[in-house]
Amino acid sequence: MTTLARWARAEWGALYTAMRGPLAERRWRAAPMAVTAVCLTAVLHVVHNQAWGYRFVQDAGGVRAEDPLWLALLRTPLSLFVPALDLPVWGALAQILLVFGIAELCLGRWRTLALAYVATLAGTLYARLGIWLGTDAPIGLPASDARVVDSGPSAAVVGLAVFLGWRHRAYVTASLVIVAMVVEVVVKENLAGKEHLAAIAAVLALCAACELRQRRSRGRAGSGSGAPPIQS
Repeated sequence: MTTLARWARAEWGALYTAMRGPLAERRWRAAPMAVTAVCLTAVLHVVHNQAWGYRFVQDAGGVRAEDPLWLALLRTPLSLFVPALDLPVWGALAQILLVFGIAELCLGRWRTLALAYVATLAGTLYARLGIWLGTDAPIGLPASDARVVDSGPSAAVVGLAVFLGWRHRAYVTASLVIVAMVVEVVVKENLAGKEHLAAIAAVLALCAACELRQRRSRGRAGSGSGAPPIQS
């Protein structure tokens, strides 16, 4: 086995093992949520590009920081599947099919949706915080960003990729995703890039909480399995 093959096995072996069982058992039917999400995104893209459908999609899934918070929270779940108009839709579809599909196989449907929502919500709430702080703060944003439409699956995709890397010990892959997002902000500083970093921060905090809980569980199990003290 070559060095590259050994590295790939060490990096992605656990992830492949987690995927192999569901895929072997159900094949393409193993990730129905990801397939449904791809179809929903494609339909919303078509409707969004129609004169009669543009306003409907914006009202249902277009989030801006200037919107009332309750309205933004109401629109956030659907905003995951509204691709940005200035980016090719095939990129959003490929991201959802690949990353959401892998996450559904490894984590399950509801956990995948929950993580995707947490990552997207972190970006949405960060935009409000950044605008409130203003450009004088290191993590602040200009007031003009309040009118930028915040939609698309990218924050969820980034968050899921980082969580999958942590959970299945693909640490190099997760690190590369994080570095790529940092480079994106450095090269092209915009709202979307900073929201990606906010999504990563939220997921890393979740990973740290899960790791702490696992260590405490192992500690309790280790102390509980010890032999009772010898009484004189």
